Amino acid sequence: MTSADHVLGALDPDQRAVATALDGPVCVLAGAGTGKTRAITHRIAYGVLTGAFAPQHVLAVTFTTRAAGEMRVRLRELGVAGVPARTFHSAALRQLQYFWPQAVGGEPPRIAESKYGLVGEAATRCRLVTERTEVRDLAAEIEWAKVTQTAPDDYPAAAARAGRRPPRDPVEVARVYATYEEVKRRRGYIDFEDVLLLTAGILTDRPDIAETVRRQYRHFVVDEYQDVSPLQQRLLDLWLGDRDSVCVVGDASQTIYSFAGASPRFLLDFRKRYANAEVIRLVRDYRSTPQITALANRLLERADGQAARHRLELVAQRPAGPEPVFAEYPDEPAEAETVAREIRRLLDEGVKASEIAVLFRTNAQSEAYEQALAEAGVPYVVRGAERFFARPEVREAMFLLRGAARGGGADTLLGDVRGVLSSVGWSPEPPQGIGATRERWESLATIVRMAEDLATVRPGSTLAEFVADLEERAAVQHVPTLQGVTLASLHAAKGLEWDAVFLVGLVEGMLPIAYAETPEALEEERRLLYVGITRARERLTLSWALARSPGSRPSRRVSRFVEELRPARRAAGAAGRSGRSGSNGGRRNGPAPCRVCGKALVAALDRKLGRCADCPADFDEELYERLRSWRLERAQEQGLPAYCVFTDATLTAIAEIRPTTTGELATISGVGRAKLDRYGEDVLRLCRERTDT
Repeated sequence: MTSADHVLGALDPDQRAVATALDGPVCVLAGAGTGKTRAITHRIAYGVLTGAFAPQHVLAVTFTTRAAGEMRVRLRELGVAGVPARTFHSAALRQLQYFWPQAVGGEPPRIAESKYGLVGEAATRCRLVTERTEVRDLAAEIEWAKVTQTAPDDYPAAAARAGRRPPRDPVEVARVYATYEEVKRRRGYIDFEDVLLLTAGILTDRPDIAETVRRQYRHFVVDEYQDVSPLQQRLLDLWLGDRDSVCVVGDASQTIYSFAGASPRFLLDFRKRYANAEVIRLVRDYRSTPQITALANRLLERADGQAARHRLELVAQRPAGPEPVFAEYPDEPAEAETVAREIRRLLDEGVKASEIAVLFRTNAQSEAYEQALAEAGVPYVVRGAERFFARPEVREAMFLLRGAARGGGADTLLGDVRGVLSSVGWSPEPPQGIGATRERWESLATIVRMAEDLATVRPGSTLAEFVADLEERAAVQHVPTLQGVTLASLHAAKGLEWDAVFLVGLVEGMLPIAYAETPEALEEERRLLYVGITRARERLTLSWALARSPGSRPSRRVSRFVEELRPARRAAGAAGRSGRSGSNGGRRNGPAPCRVCGKALVAALDRKLGRCADCPADFDEELYERLRSWRLERAQEQGLPAYCVFTDATLTAIAEIRPTTTGELATISGVGRAKLDRYGEDVLRLCRERTDT
């Protein structure tokens, strides 16, 4: 059995202070990578092993089921079992289901699996025509109102005070909100916010039930306290009653969910609520190298607002590592392709794919990196969102474009694409508000930009050609993978860490996002970048592109936050001309030319083939089949998907060019230095054997 002293032996002085602070209110201000989970699990274990806590009388509250599971595992490893570790919703639901027959009578109401259908019905009853994405945004506004304890009649004023950007006029949102509550009651449903509201209501109205809960749970630990909503704080207060045996853990500099109703004020005002609270700061950073930690600290030096006044200065504990890389590129494809090549290099050096991440501000940015990684033969997974071509709005758009192409098109390529996509939500200007409607528009706008790129470099392209290019992209990107490089938004990356992190697309309008207009919103964008930086253990790259597509005007500006951090322009310019941290690593400005007709190549398949898809080529079918058989064998030997050896498009280009030297093979897209070293001899042998026959 683990001893109490043994539990303390694995902790640093500050973590030990957390573990031994068992009496009264405790506030732990824990910076990124400082071992907060270790500190609070050891605190619970130490309390149980010393007899200060009975395991069944402790309630550990986390914000995700994954965090709750991790805490239970760690406690078991410390020799402590039986401590409930749950999310707010999970703990409240258990209490609601248990006490409902006693407090209300009968069976508890059913929980709606999704509120979208009920919100859609409410909008229809209000005679509002809404699309699916707008229903999602209305649902998000209702969730925000409920977790901030805002009634329907109070919503317009509350939304204005909070600087919300609702998808509809606030008065209309309030009507939908009120009607939604009515529809829900009539159907006998409750939603997840109701679980908290009803539990809080029972504990308020029934002192006897509240006392039963308080006898059961006498000590509380709350993780990620900076993200608590007013409704969750109300429930915590009801659990506590007039007691103060609570330990909260958080970091105001990692508050990134204000849009969902979270507020760091409960963390920052903890000493006002509990004058006798012990405040302990964890600042020893065990995750990141001193170079990365220093960059994170510098970012917060210029932060403003209440959270900034409580920022923590991290102190790195790891050995020194490489300096963070700042990389500027002429255009987005250059940025994505160079990031993919650098990731390929890391994999060849032995870094696991699961220890590498590409992080961006919005999910719509993933497409370029999905494409670049697929072309480089790098397996990847998209976290927190569907792959670009799996998203419902993208699938719908491709279905409609495919149908229009079969009809021959009625206009220019851009006219056809814009006309088709305008019927499903695309418009020249982004919609008001944020959330699902904005994300849908960004996905559709990405498709429009692909069409613009094709029309720019290949005038006269048809809708059928554009659809073929989209389908090629989709086919390349949708090889299933179980392990791979992580692609994720900065929000989805919260709580995770990797050896190597690439922060991409760091330009004004993206980070900070264009609709971050208030000082508070801008500071939250700064904190998002801070979260991104502190995900990296050893290697960190921050990059941006001056233009969207090759050859277009470089009108973008680097993010103001990155501008504060990057080295002096002279040094950055020198770095920008180098291979690894440079602007394009030797890549030509503008798209490569077709080897047959000389036209610029912009479509994914064309770039792979090295020629326009409709240009004549001398294709050796037998060589292609031999290459495919060889690829299958190599893939099976290495336990890889076949595309990780070479994609079909790369094999097609090899079968057309039939290289006889290493230099000729190296010119083919998809054959980088690593693949040249690994597979070059085999490929050239197959080409020579075919030539000899």
